Amino acid sequence: MQSPFPGMDPYLESAAIWPDVHAGLIAAMRRQLQPRLSPRYVAVIVPYTAFETIDVNLSRFLVPDIAIIEHEQQSSVTATTVAPAPVVGALAVEIETRYSRLEVRTVRDETVVTAIELLSPANKRTGIDAADAYERKRREIIRSPVHLIEIDLLRGGQRPSLATPWPSTPYVIMLSRADQRPRVEIWPVQLQDPLPVVPVPLRDPDPDVPLDLGAALNEAYAEGRYDLRIDYREPPPPPPLSPVDEAWLTRRLVAVGLRQA
Repeated sequence: MQSPFPGMDPYLESAAIWPDVHAGLIAAMRRQLQPRLSPRYVAVIVPYTAFETIDVNLSRFLVPDIAIIEHEQQSSVTATTVAPAPVVGALAVEIETRYSRLEVRTVRDETVVTAIELLSPANKRTGIDAADAYERKRREIIRSPVHLIEIDLLRGGQRPSLATPWPSTPYVIMLSRADQRPRVEIWPVQLQDPLPVVPVPLRDPDPDVPLDLGAALNEAYAEGRYDLRIDYREPPPPPPLSPVDEAWLTRRLVAVGLRQA
């Protein structure tokens, strides 16, 4: 089954499944690009790790009204009541999450020509090591002769730095060609839009090759069987949609039979 949406499915942004979506999309993009790059180039998956903050479900923890301490009968110590804590909170728990990026390399000498980054939540948080590490890596690429494609399919968080304002759309794709910096090409994507076909630049004089992001997402969705894992009767994960997008989403899900009118 394909996603009920023409483009990005906001339910795929859930913290529970996004790492799997990320891996599936990277693999689907490589399968699509590989025959188009041959025989002069190859697409290589490069793994990396990031620390993601997860939410702890407090309902899993039972806080009793009274704690009773038992002792053997011969003990002279009597049962003692302990007052429960008046406030229960939660730590921000970070877990190591594996992600990957795509690199287009020349055959044999393995020179990186184009880096394709599919952003993760850690790349878009402020003031944490993973985001700082990504910004450093990004600056290294921008100072080099390597082309950079950034694919942001996450509504939450702060986008990487840009000298000009980012579009206010939920999703965006950016291409920075090494020979045209600081100029960049940007594809703003609304929730209602299909994902675009973007060019992947190579070495001059080789022409760009196309990368169909919509086809890659459909392939990843079908392989991941997210139709079995997502309850479309529930609202999508945060951040909240705009009123216009929320109304459109509801109409769309009703139209495809995943919600009742």
